Amino acid sequence: MSCRRSVAMASTLVTDINHAMARLVDIWDSIGIMEEQRVERMQTVKKHIDGLLHSMITEEEALRHRIKTDIIIFQKQLDTLCLELSLEQYKLEEGLTILQMEKNLRCRAETLQKEKNERMRELNDLMKQDEELCVTLCATPYYIPTGSVPSRTQLQELQQHVEMLNKEKESRVKVFSGLRKDIKSVMDEMGHEPDSSLERDSISPDSDIFLLTNDNIKALKLLLSQLEIKKESLISARDKLKEQATSLWYRLSCPEPEGKAFREDAMSTLSDDIRRWRGVVEQLKEMQMAHLEEVIDKVRQELVALWDKCMFGPEQREPFNVHFCDDHYTEELLALHDVELLRMKSFYESAQTILEDLEKWKKNWSLFQEFERKAADPTRFSNRGGSLLRESKDRAKVQKLLPKLEEELRGCVEDWEKNKGAFFLVHGQRIMDYISRQWEEHRLQKDKEKNERMTKKAETSQFKTPTKRPLAITTSTPTPKKIKKTPSQLAPRSATASAISSASSTSSSSTFLVVPGRPPLSTKRNKTAECSAGQRAPLQEFNSEKTPVAMTYSDFTSELSKKASYDAFLNSTVRDMH
Repeated sequence: MSCRRSVAMASTLVTDINHAMARLVDIWDSIGIMEEQRVERMQTVKKHIDGLLHSMITEEEALRHRIKTDIIIFQKQLDTLCLELSLEQYKLEEGLTILQMEKNLRCRAETLQKEKNERMRELNDLMKQDEELCVTLCATPYYIPTGSVPSRTQLQELQQHVEMLNKEKESRVKVFSGLRKDIKSVMDEMGHEPDSSLERDSISPDSDIFLLTNDNIKALKLLLSQLEIKKESLISARDKLKEQATSLWYRLSCPEPEGKAFREDAMSTLSDDIRRWRGVVEQLKEMQMAHLEEVIDKVRQELVALWDKCMFGPEQREPFNVHFCDDHYTEELLALHDVELLRMKSFYESAQTILEDLEKWKKNWSLFQEFERKAADPTRFSNRGGSLLRESKDRAKVQKLLPKLEEELRGCVEDWEKNKGAFFLVHGQRIMDYISRQWEEHRLQKDKEKNERMTKKAETSQFKTPTKRPLAITTSTPTPKKIKKTPSQLAPRSATASAISSASSTSSSSTFLVVPGRPPLSTKRNKTAECSAGQRAPLQEFNSEKTPVAMTYSDFTSELSKKASYDAFLNSTVRDMH
């Protein structure tokens, strides 16, 4: 369409020139201009037209050349931008004119240049932030080659790196402020004056005096730990002085107002407290020197109380008896008593758990013995109101608890002996031997009580032989009369009575009449034969000597079960008692 318009426009231009020349010729004819002049004038017109056309052609040629040059330039620029921006090379479409090619290349180049400028501006901002944060945190900057255009991925990673550094900065600022606050608090509490540049900088009000580096954080943490150790040392020293002053105060029986003043905690620094308590201790020591005998006697009372609390036997107290009985009261003797007192306090602290468990065991052991005593009391069955049920539950609970306590004690004592490298003694004997001895004594006591009960029952149930009545001797064999028992003889029929009646019936065929109430001789011989056959009487068995054997609660209960199955009815007397 455009081509047709340009052809029509060219045809119109030629027609217009022809019309213009024809009109000029008409004008020249009417004027009467000669041929030569006409030729000259036509040459002038031609010259003007040729010049104008030549000028236009030249300009258009220049335009075409410039467009081609721009195409080359834009193409090179696009290649460079694509390379810098990590993009694929731009390719022109086929069949385009140079003007279209120039326009497409120019627009694409402008777009990529704008993209490059935006990336570089964003890169500069992020690099500036990253550099500041890295200097503050003493960190490594994110690396991007100098002069290169970053990719979108690199810019995103750099953005994340900057955000991470900002979070790290906030965290370190919080840690720094907390450490500096703690350091200042500890120094104020101790009354400590900074004596190094680090200590002075740590309590400085200038918040930017420290770079937020890991090394500085480690240095402040180390300083804080050192100050806390020093604080603990000062607290320990103050507490020791306070404890020493309190002990001296009790020894010297100071007046109550003065003692209260000693025990009051001063509202000051630890250094001031230590100086104050040191002065108090020195003052009390001077008072102590004037009352050595009373002080040593009180220390001895404390030692005796600790020995009893730790259950020390005579053998364990023996090494200090030389000093304990010394009547020559001197500072050296007091120092020896103080050392022994400290040793006993240290021992009690290390063995407190074992001693408390042992006291718990002794308490339950007493309850167990009390339940055993009540179980042997025949009057307890007349008790009403459910007390027997409660007693049974409590007894079962104690019987279940005792083995557990013994096992716990065994484990604690083994650990203690392993750590200390010595035996844990209670009243001069090892703790498990002490417990076993208690069980053995309990068992022997039970056997003794059982033997006493059996002896008492045997004495009360022994058959008494009545006196003989005169018998009339006849040749015939009379039938024995029925024996009438007295009220005292109306007892439950026993095995002994059965034996006597059977013996009487067998002897009724004899020529002698059996006297009522007296056992026949055959019965005596049978009993003698049975005893001589190797069977032991109950009293003989229980009164035999026994060697004490170490045992626990489990051994005790198993021994009871064995005893129950082993005890046999050795004769009719024992059978009656059951």
